[in-house]
Amino acid sequence: MSISRKNNRRSFLQFTVTTLTLASLPTFAQTATAGPKLRIGLIGSGRVGSALGTTWAKVGHTVMFSSLDLEADKKLAASVGHGARAGTSKEAAAFGEVLLISVPYHALPAVGKELGDLLKGKVVIDTSNPFVERDGEIGVKAREVGAGLMSAQLLPGARIVRAFNAIGAARMGAAWQEPGKVGMPIAGDDAQAIATASSLIRDIGYEPVLIGGLAMGRHLQPREPLAGERSAEEIRRIAAGLK
Repeated sequence: MSISRKNNRRSFLQFTVTTLTLASLPTFAQTATAGPKLRIGLIGSGRVGSALGTTWAKVGHTVMFSSLDLEADKKLAASVGHGARAGTSKEAAAFGEVLLISVPYHALPAVGKELGDLLKGKVVIDTSNPFVERDGEIGVKAREVGAGLMSAQLLPGARIVRAFNAIGAARMGAAWQEPGKVGMPIAGDDAQAIATASSLIRDIGYEPVLIGGLAMGRHLQPREPLAGERSAEEIRRIAAGLK
């Protein structure tokens, strides 16, 4: 798997630049009419999942929150409104045309086993980052293999796009206030999945920047050169020097 993904890296680095640099709409209200509306299942509704799910719901997508606390998710969905709902992780995975997985990295193997065939063919936005001090052995392995390629092994059949890994959760729900100002580095091997994820990223105010295939996903995490809020142009400049 790793070898084939590395061989595909070069072709995805040539992914059409214009596809990833369409102008963002100037206001949050206008963004709500930007693209096709999707059903999004959120696996994990912590700081990242709740922020992104809330914003997607406000721009017209239908979201389902899920976590280990269904009652908390029901309260969250009720507070979000806009058709948001709550369910189990399996219900969210079945519901979503696109899935956002935002769990501690040590929980990713269990997520892959629990959801199984529900992941196959689905566009999955993977926000999870491995931290050795928190995630133990799987964190060590993900750091060695690379988070993108490791996630592909743990979530077989999913069409994974790494995103929302290098930016803090605190401001994720506020990017729409200045659409396009902040870039969002992403990595993936599936062109259609990249296009879908890019549309959703623009919907909430970020400008997606493809840095390469999943093998490059190892650069999308805290403590790496791409961490923090940067313009799309700055992300491209930094990414050009990465291997």
